Amino acid sequence: MSARLRVEKAGLLTTVQDLGRPGYEHMGVPPSGAMDPGALRIANGLVGNAPGLAALEFTLLGGALQVLDADCTVAFAGDALLRASATAASPARSLSPWQSHRLPAGATLTIRPLERGVRGYLAVGGGVAVAPVLGSASTLTRAGLGGLDGRALARGDVLATGDARRRSPRRWLAARDTGWFYRDAPIGVVLGPQQDHFAPAEIDRFLGATYRLAPQSDRMGLRLDGPAISHARGADIITDPIAAGSIQIPGAGQPLIAMNDRQTTGGYPKIATVISADLPRLAQIRPGQPLRFEALDLAQAVQRWRDYTEWVHAREDDLRADPNFPIFPLLFP
Repeated sequence: MSARLRVEKAGLLTTVQDLGRPGYEHMGVPPSGAMDPGALRIANGLVGNAPGLAALEFTLLGGALQVLDADCTVAFAGDALLRASATAASPARSLSPWQSHRLPAGATLTIRPLERGVRGYLAVGGGVAVAPVLGSASTLTRAGLGGLDGRALARGDVLATGDARRRSPRRWLAARDTGWFYRDAPIGVVLGPQQDHFAPAEIDRFLGATYRLAPQSDRMGLRLDGPAISHARGADIITDPIAAGSIQIPGAGQPLIAMNDRQTTGGYPKIATVISADLPRLAQIRPGQPLRFEALDLAQAVQRWRDYTEWVHAREDDLRADPNFPIFPLLFP
């Protein structure tokens, strides 16, 4: 018997996500998926899952889940304090993020608000089991697609998990590596594809400015507050495709960055596109937090992507297993 998870506290926005459903944007369906796929892969690696199995993406405020039916292995990839209690009446015990823990049936896991970043990922041994839609478990709430009934989780929801009866060694990510997910550095962009809609001085203004993430940002797009960018040839273009990281400049001049749940076409000129390697870090920037951009050429963007993927894969390969606990005991025996 595999464990189930009952939602006791859903938090701000908690959804089922995997690595997304690419290949359907020509049909108007964005890929969705984890906003920080590297963190999702690490969470899965910590519990012995394949990298792309479905997990829970928590946003800012955390949440709480009760384990039902059987014991299970869990791990949280994110900067938040965890608490677990064997029963509602028993004292809670502190747990560390970025490492695996074995919880028995009846235990309640509480994820406190994130101290850094915006998103954290809870993986469970065997993965979160929901029916795939177009080959993915990822939730697209705007279309009611995927996940659990196409929506964010709510109190009382019960989630099945995969076959988690086989216990894996206790694993953890080295503390020195966790800061990599929240490092402070300019966000790399490649100019275009419509940079000719902006005067050179306006492109310089964009690259030299400090912006702040607006509170209205979400999984569809990130709105920025800062210096307005003027258009040289108007704010409208013939509608064309929107890629992940496309930076549109609407009529008001404030940049809007398309993210995982974006619309697949749009009619505002795009001054630049965030490089793929920096999209996960961008997704962890909090509302009100400052950010700056730096222009890269295509070769630099490709090299950054190689560096990013190599770093994540190396961490997956290097997740430490405790040799003294090849099968570690339940947290509450």
